[in-house]
Amino acid sequence: MISFHFQMQCNLKDRIKLKAFINNLIKKEGYIAGDISFVFCSDDYILDINREFLDHNYPTDIITFDYHNKKQLNAEIYISLDTIRENSKFFKSEFNKELHRVIFHGILHLCKYKDKTQKEKELMRKMEDFYLDKYFNVSHDTVSP
Repeated sequence: MISFHFQMQCNLKDRIKLKAFINNLIKKEGYIAGDISFVFCSDDYILDINREFLDHNYPTDIITFDYHNKKQLNAEIYISLDTIRENSKFFKSEFNKELHRVIFHGILHLCKYKDKTQKEKELMRKMEDFYLDKYFNVSHDTVSP
């Protein structure tokens, strides 16, 4: 079950459609959606998580705690709305698109996409763009590359 939680106010539109799309994305990538919780929060909130669990002393746009069980994806995904807002300005992107990019980025990490090397980053960006395009421009009944 995909769920959304809000430590910070967020105008996340059409949550039912987004949940269905995420389920289709996960299925298309060869996995099963288990319990996936998204927590939309502030920089301060995600900074505390970074310090406590990752020993990082800076906020990030996303932290994904992966609790998968074989092909079933279970996770807690924390997304800083403050950082998303700053990134959308920096990249001259609409906030809503940047938010969805990060949501899909977290799911893609669960589906074993990485972004440490340049080649991995390029593939991750390609997949983010693919799913963003599908979400915003195409019928959501099916998701296929």
